[in-house]
Amino acid sequence: MKIKQILDEALKEIQPDKNYEKEIFEKLDLIIKKINQNQKNIKAILGGSGAKGTWLKTFDADIFALFDYKKFKDKSDKLSDILEKILKKRFKNVLRLHGSRDYFQIKQGNFTFEIVPILKIQKSEQAKNITDASPLHSKWVSRHKKLVNEMKLTKQFCQAQNIYGAESYIRGFSGYICEILTVYYGSFLNLIKNAAKWNSRVIVDAQGYYKGKDVFKLVNTSKLISPLIVIDPVQKDRNAAAALSIEKFEAFKKASIEFLKKPSKEFFARKDLKSLFLKEKTSNSKLIIIKADPLSGKIDVVGSKLLKIYEFLNEKLQKHDFRIKKTDWEWYKKSDAVFYFLFDNKPLPKFVEIEGPPLKIKQHADNFKKIHKKTFVKKNKIYALEQRNFTKPIDLLKNIVKNQFVKERSKLIKVEVF
Repeated sequence: MKIKQILDEALKEIQPDKNYEKEIFEKLDLIIKKINQNQKNIKAILGGSGAKGTWLKTFDADIFALFDYKKFKDKSDKLSDILEKILKKRFKNVLRLHGSRDYFQIKQGNFTFEIVPILKIQKSEQAKNITDASPLHSKWVSRHKKLVNEMKLTKQFCQAQNIYGAESYIRGFSGYICEILTVYYGSFLNLIKNAAKWNSRVIVDAQGYYKGKDVFKLVNTSKLISPLIVIDPVQKDRNAAAALSIEKFEAFKKASIEFLKKPSKEFFARKDLKSLFLKEKTSNSKLIIIKADPLSGKIDVVGSKLLKIYEFLNEKLQKHDFRIKKTDWEWYKKSDAVFYFLFDNKPLPKFVEIEGPPLKIKQHADNFKKIHKKTFVKKNKIYALEQRNFTKPIDLLKNIVKNQFVKERSKLIKVEVF
């Protein structure tokens, strides 16, 4: 199958269902009208991918509540409080979430809408908060309507590789970065062809702010430490990809190389991690899956706590000498987080050899003997033989999930063995 045909078919599959789209926009329209009722200095508008037209099959819609700049420019820290009073008068169950400026969630049936208070600015220099520039991002993307489908392909490609999202627990490609990259390279395919050749410190400057100039001399270097530098088209002193990790950058590059070698629609389908791990499991290996029920709160904060649990589990497993053949984790926000660990099936030896100091350092050797009961000498060094607390990873993991560190970062933990 030719690449063009693959991309055409992939695009058809990621387009939103018309009924879903109709229902969500009808609800959006009602919410926006309710917020705007009898308001002179505040105007709610559609934001995010809905405003840009770059939404995928299923999407959450954002609403921006724009506050008049002249009236509220010196009350940036009060916008959330003002908006909260308006929303609570007109909607039931308004949830306030902490952010760089607090924002709100309203549920309507199966849909969740986020309402973000924003100062209505004309240029990025007027921004009092990072969110104030969001409508400017939408306007810039909307100027490239011919590339909307190409942007959708880029976003879906990143989602399928599990590298989509700039949140601190993901550190991947945000929707805005996907859109900028697509515009800069002219199409999804051109982006992939270039990404396959990327080296570190790639600079993408879609507006050409630094054409023929050394960006590293003109922009604060603390903003340019990411492997991919994407100059924000509406804020020339901002690197839109500042949060991108090397791992996610390399994953995008690797997926691009693989797609070009063997193009397939599979590159646009979200991977079923459980199935992938079960496929790799053999009679000589053991798969352990841990499910964590997330806490309530701001998505970014909740996700960061789940990531800390995953890192904690990895650290403890390695500290106890368990060799992890493969590991990964996933969380789709509305469900449990799932951590996957594939191990060798063979238990560790019951005893572990602990290396001590050289015999010639008598004081340290004597202290080592006091700490350890069973010691012996090998090659002029003192060693101890200690019994392991855990020889099987499942026993250690069942112990770790009871740890206070884990309990404070999730509601409930379940451990399953395959």
